Formats: sequence, structure tokens, C-alpha cells
Amino acid sequence: MASRPPTQVKSTPGQEPLRFETRLRVYSALLSLAILGLLAALLIVLHLSTAAVVSILSIVALTLLLTVTAFMDHVVRPLQTLANVVAALREEDYSFRARGARANDPFGDLAIEINALADAHQSQRLGSLEAAALFRRVIAELDAPVLAIDQSACLRLINPAAERLFRINAARDLGRSAEELHLDMLLTHPGDEVLQIDNKLARAPSRWMVHASQFRQRGVPHTLYLLSDVSTALREEERVAWRRLIRVLGHEISNSLAPIKSIAGTLRARLPQALNGSLPDFDRGLDVIESRAESLDRFVQAYRQLAQLPAPSLRRVAVRPLLERVANLEPRLEVELIDIPGPTIPTDILADPDQLEQLLINLVRNAVEAAFSAREESIVKAVAAKQPPAPGQVALAPAVSIHAAPSDGFLAITVRDNGPGLTNSGNLFVPFYTTKKAGSGVGLVLARQIAEAHGGTLDLRNRTDSHGCDAVVRIPLAPTT
Repeated sequence: MASRPPTQVKSTPGQEPLRFETRLRVYSALLSLAILGLLAALLIVLHLSTAAVVSILSIVALTLLLTVTAFMDHVVRPLQTLANVVAALREEDYSFRARGARANDPFGDLAIEINALADAHQSQRLGSLEAAALFRRVIAELDAPVLAIDQSACLRLINPAAERLFRINAARDLGRSAEELHLDMLLTHPGDEVLQIDNKLARAPSRWMVHASQFRQRGVPHTLYLLSDVSTALREEERVAWRRLIRVLGHEISNSLAPIKSIAGTLRARLPQALNGSLPDFDRGLDVIESRAESLDRFVQAYRQLAQLPAPSLRRVAVRPLLERVANLEPRLEVELIDIPGPTIPTDILADPDQLEQLLINLVRNAVEAAFSAREESIVKAVAAKQPPAPGQVALAPAVSIHAAPSDGFLAITVRDNGPGLTNSGNLFVPFYTTKKAGSGVGLVLARQIAEAHGGTLDLRNRTDSHGCDAVVRIPLAPTT
């Protein structure tokens, strides 16, 4: 077994104790000299010749030397081996073992116990390494973002979910301050409350429940942050509330509209033929009542779609034919298809084609209307100013495009326009809210409901490269066969 440098023990000033091996050699030498002296005295008493005395003494001295050497080897080397094993344990190297461990022997019993101690430490070390590897694997596989920040507010641990949420690269950003990484809102946020994350690094505004707990690593206090996405749960609660409200309002309004339409029709039928022409205001009033009752009925039926949307019937759907069909259904503007996966890149999604087509039609229709509204706005401004639009203002030519690309097990479909962009993003998915004159406030709410029913998402955000808006739908890809 390889030897290790012995641990140095500080001695008292002025004292230099002899090493154990040196003391053994001194004691062995003194004992050998005493034996040789006694033997020489005995040989002299026996009156042997000088040559015989020298020969006998030489043989005995050589025998004593060999005996002392063997004794030193059997005593010192096992102790050195045991010392090396203990030193290896101190340095967390559990590969060393003492040889020649035998039971019912003082050195053997000590070697057995030290080897058993080394085995126990090795098992504990292996268990710790496996537990740490399992912890890292679990943290990496978690969909919930996990971060650890030390007492100096520096990032020490982050999993891939948190990297995606905050746009952080672990290899580059570990050790940087939380303020520099725009994570300081976690430090000041009270625990177990909903946090709105809409900083410039987050992928999209979202609401998260933050759980903070304390732990120590190598004696240094750390804070572990676990974020749970509650946006979907909160939206589901809101959706249930809106469904109940719509169901009640729809029922009450329909019950009121039915007799109104019936009474208007009855009055028109009972009105004498001769009086039809002589009472134009009365006749016009009945027309208004009937038309408005029908309009309100259509309005209520549109909102009932939110409460009666059936569960999607999922199956494999080819992307390109679906997007080409949606683009061709828009008669007002040619919708451009950009980088759509084709036969060379077979990309299928799991979706209900009817519901998904309705979702994309709503998004394309909104994009086209936004592009045309921007055009009308720029023309009005140009006429009022009696000059063409300056560079940087809204372009006159409306443009809408569709882009699709696979990303992290999803297909991201982006509907892009060059309209004026979003002005009040907080109310985009609120039922009854609309910025269009003839809008009902149902389209985007229904579109997001369809996307989430498919296990996907729908996000709307302003473009960063120009004016306009991007509507991004993420739908799960179909498994490869």
C-alpha cells in the first residue's frame, strides 16, 4: 500500500520527542547489546579461544540484527498502513484498505475495525452522491421553476424551468447577483402569495405562487424558491365564473326576448291592413323592436359558445394543409405563409381540426382588421396633416403572415400583423371587452379556451422589430411513430 506523509504534530518548544520507530530501534539496540555482553561474559568464563568468541558473537549479532529487522517490519509497517488508511479517510478517499486483517490478533482486529469504518464511510459517501444526483435530476425534470439564492443575494442554483421563465443561462449566470439578473422581486416578495412576473426577461406576463424555504449548504444560509404557475388555475376559476354569469344572463335575456318578439309579431298581425300605411311610426317601431330582439338573441347565442364549448376530439392533424386552408378563407387580404413545415419536415399536431381551425380563423380575422385599421388611421392622419406619413409611422400597406415552428414538444404558430399593436393587454381575454365597433368580446376568450383545452397556450404581445402584434399559439406535437 502506498504511504502517505504523516500528519505533523506540534511539539513543545525545546523538546523534540523521538519517533516511535526510532525508540523501537534504540530499545532493540540496547537489548541486543545487553545480550551480546552477557554472552561475551559467559564465553570468557568458559575459557574459549578468542577466535571462537568472535565467531560466536558475530553469529549471535547477525541473528539479533535479523530478528530486530523482522520485529520492526512486523510492528512498524502495520501501524504505517493503518495510519495511511486513517489519513485517507480524513481526506475523504475511501479506496484504501489495510491488508492482513485477521481476527483474534491485536493488529488484525484494529485493521478489521478500520476497514469496516472505511466501508461505512464509503457507503455513506456513495449514498450522498446518489442522493445529490437524484436531487439534481428531480430539480431538472420539474416543470416548476426552482432557484436558490445565498445570503449575499447571488444565484447558486437554477433548474431548466426557471432558466426558460427568466431567460437565464445557468452556465453563464450562476454566481451573479439577483438584482443583476432581475430576480430581486423574489427577495422582497412575501412568501406564499401570488407574484405577477412581467419583467423584460420573462417569456410572458404570468402569475406565480412563490414558496420560500431556508437551508444551509456548507454552513452558508441559502433561500430556496419554488414557483407554482397559478395562471391556468386562476383563469379556469375565472372561466367557471364567466360561464355561470353567461348562463344566467343568457337565460334571463332569452326569456325576456321571446315574449317581446312574440308580442311585436302579434301586434303587427292584428294591425288592420288599412292602418298599415297610415301609422308609419307605429309600423317602424315594431320593426325596430323585432330587429333589436333578433340582434340581442344573436348576441346572447354568441356568448353561450363560451359556456358550451365541447371537449376537443384529438387526432393527428397535418400542419401545412390546415394553415393553407385558414389563409385561403380570408378574402380581404392575402395571408402570407412563412417557414411552414412541409413534406420534408413532417410535423403533425394533436388537435381537434374544427376547433383549431376556428381558433386560427379568429386570430387571422383580428390580425387583418388590425392591419386595415392601422391603414385607415394613417390615411386619416395624412389627410389631416396634408402630407404623407413620416418614416416610422404606421405603414399604409396592411400585411398579415403565419409562421409555424416546432419548439420544446410544441408547435408554435405565430399570426403576425402590422397593425397599431396592443394598447390594453390586461383586458384582452376578458369576456365582453372589445375595442372594435362591431365586436362582441368573445373571439379571443374562445380562442384561448380552445388552446388550453388542447393542452397549449395563447399569448398576444407587441412586436419588437416593428409596429404590430404577434399572436402565438402553442399546440402539443403528435408523438413520432
